[in-house]
Amino acid sequence: MNIFSRIIEFITGGFSRVVSVLFGRGRWKLIVNGLGVTLLLSLFSVIIGTVIGTVVALIKVAYVNRPKSKLLKALNTAATFYVNVVRGTPTVVQLLIMNFVVFASSSNMILIAVLTFGINSGAYVSEIMRAGINAVDYGQTEAGRSLGLGEYDTMKEIVLPQAVKNILPALGNEFITLIKETSIAGYIALQDLTKAGDLIRFATYDAFIPLITVALIYLVIVLGLTKLVSMLERRLAKSDNRR
Repeated sequence: MNIFSRIIEFITGGFSRVVSVLFGRGRWKLIVNGLGVTLLLSLFSVIIGTVIGTVVALIKVAYVNRPKSKLLKALNTAATFYVNVVRGTPTVVQLLIMNFVVFASSSNMILIAVLTFGINSGAYVSEIMRAGINAVDYGQTEAGRSLGLGEYDTMKEIVLPQAVKNILPALGNEFITLIKETSIAGYIALQDLTKAGDLIRFATYDAFIPLITVALIYLVIVLGLTKLVSMLERRLAKSDNRR
């Protein structure tokens, strides 16, 4: 048997092995369903994280502007504690605490995971948002106030739109990170994409094909989102250059 015949035999055998592992007994459905769960977790978690992060960032910025306010001081203390705790503890530990302590009586694993990842993401988004708000020149705030706008309207109409524009690429990167972090959802028996690959591994006693397949799917998603973020950065740069 010559070298070309061996190569053909290896390719054919490898392909049939992939088909057997992934498509035997409908195991491909585990991958599809797991991918759906991963995307669902990521989407709703980033929405929750963005809302929480924005609120926390606004509290911190407001406290800097009005440090004598007792209410803002209390809110800033709580916000700082939240950010430090979330950023200082592993995500998987937070997930286990939410599942076995906070929501011990609940069986809605998707809700538990979404809240965990959303709360976790909010701590990081808050710092991104705060940096974006602080990056807006203070003259913009003074201009808004000189036009008769109140503090709330100035933040809403002038500062926040500019801050959001500046931090959109960073928020995109946070979304990419969040997608990869959801791979730990299997710790609470949630069948996401990673867990689906693990279930196929158990069923077929083949670790290579299902795990490599899962890794490739994550890679495709991340590369696609990275491309979108890069396109967004270029478009924003062109928009700034036109001014």
